[in-house]
Amino acid sequence: MKKKVLPSSGGHSRPPLERMHRLHDLLSSEQPVNCQQLGKDFEVSYKTIQRDLDFMRDRLSLPIEYDAARYTFRYTEKVKAFPLLQVSEGEILALFVAQKVLAQYRGTPFEKTLGSAFQKLTGALKETVSFDLGEWGSDYSFRVTGASAADLEVFRLLARAIVQRQEISFSYQPLRASAPETRHVHPYHLANIDNAWYLLAHDPQRGQIRTFALPRIRNPKATGKTFDRPRGFSAEKELKGGFGVFAGTGKYPIRIRFDSFAARLVRERDWHPTQKIREIKGGEIELEMTLGALEEIERWILSWGDHAKVLGPKILIDSLSKKIRSMATLYRRS
Repeated sequence: MKKKVLPSSGGHSRPPLERMHRLHDLLSSEQPVNCQQLGKDFEVSYKTIQRDLDFMRDRLSLPIEYDAARYTFRYTEKVKAFPLLQVSEGEILALFVAQKVLAQYRGTPFEKTLGSAFQKLTGALKETVSFDLGEWGSDYSFRVTGASAADLEVFRLLARAIVQRQEISFSYQPLRASAPETRHVHPYHLANIDNAWYLLAHDPQRGQIRTFALPRIRNPKATGKTFDRPRGFSAEKELKGGFGVFAGTGKYPIRIRFDSFAARLVRERDWHPTQKIREIKGGEIELEMTLGALEEIERWILSWGDHAKVLGPKILIDSLSKKIRSMATLYRRS
């Protein structure tokens, strides 16, 4: 029987999955499968081929055995197709829901690349799965308000700089600034918070880790300098003190009372890692948490209208009182 010559890999060994597919093709067509020769063809060691065959036999349950008389491996029974992935009903549902989640990025720079990645994952399911999805298409949906308008190229540059530990510079306009500022930072982490992307980076000039909204980053460039990220850095710890994005350096013990209407809604979610809820007679509750900054919690409290009342700290009560008076004046003028 004429030996099947595998095409050259161009100096790079083939990925394990590709090798196993080729081994399956050889075994299915009853062609010689010799570890020594295939190792040379694939440009890997013969032990690598042996491990591939062991995996196919032990993990994928393929009927492989060694034929000592012919010095080759063979299938002991006919195999219809290579069992690339074995998935359960629950895993199929998880994939389906994941595809639905992608809908929140429709119309954003992430839509194309996320869709492509999902197609590659589901495309690997070459076997026909005998499972009826039924009406799942209409049973699950996701709606997102105010998704981030982050630019995909900015995201890619920042992601690459984080991995390669490259300093970057960019133009950035803080919310309270009247003009853009040039920043030189060491990028540490990208975080998606409430459907918006943020960069956590160390600002050497200010000596602090700062948070930057991606939509406000303009013209990012690598400076050519590198940095070492501290081993103790933790994005979770950095964000823990904040109610949303901005952690702050304070330590404010927040106490908010919610009436019975709002209490039902507040109980349904986890708002902060430090939160504690105390039940009050009549269906009301008191929510307690410790925050490092007050700006975002102020906006959240105001969103509840007259269903929420702040009990402490005084600095938060005074700030909200001032804003409420200002709002009242604004509406009286109109």
